Amino acid sequence: MNLFGNSALAETATATATGGSGDFLSMIIMIVVMVAVFYFLLIRPQRKKDKAVKDMLGSLKVGDRICTIGGIYGTISALKEDTVTLKVGSQENTVVFARWAIRSVENKKTENDSQMPEV
Repeated sequence: MNLFGNSALAETATATATGGSGDFLSMIIMIVVMVAVFYFLLIRPQRKKDKAVKDMLGSLKVGDRICTIGGIYGTISALKEDTVTLKVGSQENTVVFARWAIRSVENKKTENDSQMPEV
């Protein structure tokens, strides 16, 4: 018997005092697992995607057929450090875009800009 007269209460208090370090360890393990899940599901794929876009923008060359983020298809006629000059349409109008505004390089070459590339 203890000071309170209840042995069950004393056993619960003793179990809580000794089990506190196990709870803290399991909490730390759960935090580490959550960080690992976020890294592999969110951070790592985004870094791969950013690297692929950077490589694509770095490998642009005159004559490539591209699509801009606005959906404009054109052929690169000149490249500068931060800008790209495109020939657009059947009259080959010249338009200047920022390099970051290019969404993709099209694999299929078309003879006429009015033809839509296959998706």
